[in-house]
Amino acid sequence: MDTTGVTIELGDAALEGDVALPDEPAGMVLFAHGSGSSRHSPRNRAVAAGLHGAGFGTLLVDLLTEGEERRDAGLRFDIGLLTRRLVGAVDRLKEGLESAPHTSGLPIGLFGASTGAAGALAAAAERPGEITAVVSRGGRPDLAGPALELVRAPVRLIVGGGDPQVLELNRQAGQRLAAVHDLQVVPGASHLFEEPGALEKVTALAADWFLRHLSH
Repeated sequence: MDTTGVTIELGDAALEGDVALPDEPAGMVLFAHGSGSSRHSPRNRAVAAGLHGAGFGTLLVDLLTEGEERRDAGLRFDIGLLTRRLVGAVDRLKEGLESAPHTSGLPIGLFGASTGAAGALAAAAERPGEITAVVSRGGRPDLAGPALELVRAPVRLIVGGGDPQVLELNRQAGQRLAAVHDLQVVPGASHLFEEPGALEKVTALAADWFLRHLSH
């Protein structure tokens, strides 16, 4: 599916993103990638392609500018900053992007990986009426802090069975979630889901969750 480059102007930054839309999208999924990753991540793009096939539009956006990435790698772990940027992107998406105005009014879901999952959950807590589903892949939901208890959107936590530390952190985070949620373990998969078939399983699990909770 063809993608269109977009620039999301926020008060403190201009964020670069790529949007792709099927003819009649059932909803939009905004990707929040983790530390050291970007909108060009082959893993996120593979998941996005699978979500296109399920009828969803996607927006992959860099929550840090290139200059910020170069100057301060620690910003990748600034969950407060990532959350503010993500909330800003959600608000722009809800209004309709200049190069993709028909995103206006579509239900919005978030797909977060690693630290991006914490930002996604915190953003869902800040925009309970606008974010209708969240999926975390190998995420660190624990880093969302007190926001976890405030999330109202249904949450699916996906973790590799070969990633025991992150699996335990997700189990603990799940106990703090008041929202509808589940934990899906991909057997034998490591943190990056690089094993054969692992990322396809993630994509299927994400599409299933968004079809249940995000479609009109």
